[in-house]
Amino acid sequence: MTTAIEMNGITKTFPSVVANDKIDFVVEKGEIHGLLGENGAGKTVLMNILYGLDRPDEGQIFVNGKEVEMDSPATAIKLGIGMVHQHFMLVPSLTVAENIILGKELTKNKVLLDMNRMLNDVKDFCERYKLEVDLKAPVYTLPVGVQQRVEILKALYRGADILILDEPTSVLTPQEVEELFKAVRALKEQGKTVIFISHKLKEVLAICDRITVLRRGKVVGAVKADETILGELAETMVGRKVVFTFKKKRIKTREVVLKTENLKAIDDRGLPALKGVDFEVCAFEILGIAGVEGNGQTELVEVLTGLRKATEGKILVDNNDITKASPGERIRLGISHVPEDRHKRGLIPDFSVMENLILGSHNKPPFTVGRVRLNFEKISNYAKRLIKDFSIKTPNKDTPVRHLSGGTQQRVVVAREFSRKPKLIIASQPTRGLDVGATEYVRKKLVEMRDQGCAVLLISADLDEIWALSDRIAVIYEGEIVAIKDPEKTSERELGLLMAGGKSG
Repeated sequence: MTTAIEMNGITKTFPSVVANDKIDFVVEKGEIHGLLGENGAGKTVLMNILYGLDRPDEGQIFVNGKEVEMDSPATAIKLGIGMVHQHFMLVPSLTVAENIILGKELTKNKVLLDMNRMLNDVKDFCERYKLEVDLKAPVYTLPVGVQQRVEILKALYRGADILILDEPTSVLTPQEVEELFKAVRALKEQGKTVIFISHKLKEVLAICDRITVLRRGKVVGAVKADETILGELAETMVGRKVVFTFKKKRIKTREVVLKTENLKAIDDRGLPALKGVDFEVCAFEILGIAGVEGNGQTELVEVLTGLRKATEGKILVDNNDITKASPGERIRLGISHVPEDRHKRGLIPDFSVMENLILGSHNKPPFTVGRVRLNFEKISNYAKRLIKDFSIKTPNKDTPVRHLSGGTQQRVVVAREFSRKPKLIIASQPTRGLDVGATEYVRKKLVEMRDQGCAVLLISADLDEIWALSDRIAVIYEGEIVAIKDPEKTSERELGLLMAGGKSG
């Protein structure tokens, strides 16, 4: 095979960090090549260098056998490299066709847009690459899976022969993932080259021909997908064996800890977000909420934690009505919350590790003397114990949290919330953005808390995570719980259909 991309000896250093350390990375023409690594392994920096967003300190880049100086994205695009970012770069109010041609508009008489010609061009692209979309539909009306196709078409329309897909399945249903994989395989059949970046090892193994693994800025493995297995790939990434399945104590109880009755709420635009949500979570149970993002999950968590008012219905904890209780009162009643955005809702970045570990409990014993004064000796000893017990990698307890890695920041949140001895844990996207090792740690802790008698409500866009941890799975669609399933008596396909608004068989 001939080489599409060859990067030799790529080195990139930022203050105090070697992001890429003499990396050699080769992608053959017409292959789907997976790029894996933990957070901070150097994947994004390497792809930013290939796309012209960063300049390497050392090394050479060859595109189709010719050495090039990749000084900007414009240069990358001219060389036939396109990048589909994790967060889409589409204009919601414009149609599909308008988004695809944006910046490459065709005119007649050098003045007027030639809409018919442009529509025909785009239609030809859709047919050629087997990417079917409604060209006249405004982008804001499309599901995320279709929006992703539009992003791919936009890159192809600009002449891309080499596509970089950055975490392309992060917000897709299983059915949308299947459609994406069909599209990617169709691109391969057309002779296109795809670099596939993902945290989801099963997907990388399913779609890729070869896989390159980075760890701490270096290449630690390059394998054919059909010559490796999930465990080996994870071990290469992390440097140790990783657990993917979790044994839970079999404790049958119907001790209901959390119950919602006809729970309703509106979103920030004043539109209905929750439309009468009913479910129960028992002690010694993890109830997973599965659904495509944007179907009311965020509003549900905010209502349960007191950050958003319910417009109707009840929230009961141990049969006590807490619908109107403040967030502080809910903490005192034994509710812990691992938020989906740790920076916005979970941590104060400029506060120290010690200060973040007592947030929410800082104004009550044993951390206070009287009603005002803080007991710094007790706080210090408590922080040191949690740093040790939860293996928080920090220079010391006084280090500002913003200086810690994402995985370590999440350990701070988990340590604080789980050490309160809660009766209910609401964990929202608890492993989002974490690498394999950090993800394994958080999942183990959730199972430990469940086995100690906690009721756990797990909200996650990662269906593998829901599947691995949940005792029961509730599917949310357009603000309603449309089904509650036993993981052992359902399938990924059935859940995917329910998540997309369909009916199970």
